[in-house]
Amino acid sequence: MEKTVAHIWPALLDGLTTTMTISLAALLLGAPLALVLAAAGRGGRWARTLAGVYLSFWRGTPILVQLLIVFYILPFLGLELEPVFAATVALALNTAAFQSDIYRAGLQAIPKGEIEAAKMLGLSPRKIFLHIEVPQAFRTMLPALVGEMQALVKNSSLVSVIAVTDLTRRAQQVAASTFRPLEAYASALILYVAIGVLLAGVGLLIERRLSHRSDGQ
Repeated sequence: MEKTVAHIWPALLDGLTTTMTISLAALLLGAPLALVLAAAGRGGRWARTLAGVYLSFWRGTPILVQLLIVFYILPFLGLELEPVFAATVALALNTAAFQSDIYRAGLQAIPKGEIEAAKMLGLSPRKIFLHIEVPQAFRTMLPALVGEMQALVKNSSLVSVIAVTDLTRRAQQVAASTFRPLEAYASALILYVAIGVLLAGVGLLIERRLSHRSDGQ
């Protein structure tokens, strides 16, 4: 039993590293696109239409299908992607669609008087958006962003279908090699829960620090 446990955890921790790397990279890569989509939702007719088409596709289709499209169809267009990079790109494009709603809600929560004051000072719409709206909206958006990161970690369990050795893939390999599926999958479950709790704790800590900083000003 001890030998089995010693065999399980190093492999699972290696898979967990891959899971967290892909999830964090997807969140960060998807953020700029999400901001563009949020801004497009407040733009002209064509901008809103294009943003709507993008959101409809990436929200309305299964993540598994999106992963397979990025990994198997893009090579026909001359875009050869490594499994890890393909998984990151697919998840980034997916999370951008959901992050855009978070950003839009956060931006709408900013008092209109502050935006009007910035316009009266002669600031351009771009500077108002980047230097006034986004920083203030971050505090409002933080809980939802933490939830999106947790969702990314869970959704990343599907990347094993394109040969990425994430946490779920490692658990499958360990279960097959040790003939102890209960221990392998239970251990993976514990790690997923631990990561979810850790992310929630980090988000709460950042939120409290921002609150104290705001109260101190």
